[in-house]
Amino acid sequence: MFYAYVIKSLKTTFYYKGHCEDLHLRLKQHNSGMTDSIKAYLPFEIVYFEEFETREKAIKREKYFKTAAGRKFLKTKLSVS
Repeated sequence: MFYAYVIKSLKTTFYYKGHCEDLHLRLKQHNSGMTDSIKAYLPFEIVYFEEFETREKAIKREKYFKTAAGRKFLKTKLSVS
């Protein structure tokens, strides 16, 4: 299975959207500092995810999360201010 996910910094209000095949491994990678662009926001927790049968569908959903409509959807889903 593949996942589109949202993680939130435990230190700030920063949210990161991505996709992966192994959700828990990917969170470990993020929290170990493997992604340079988000090191300043460590650590993270998973706050939302959706499961897909193909990588292409997960990527499409990740891209949606990054649009204005997707951010609005997540704000409603997560009660993000």
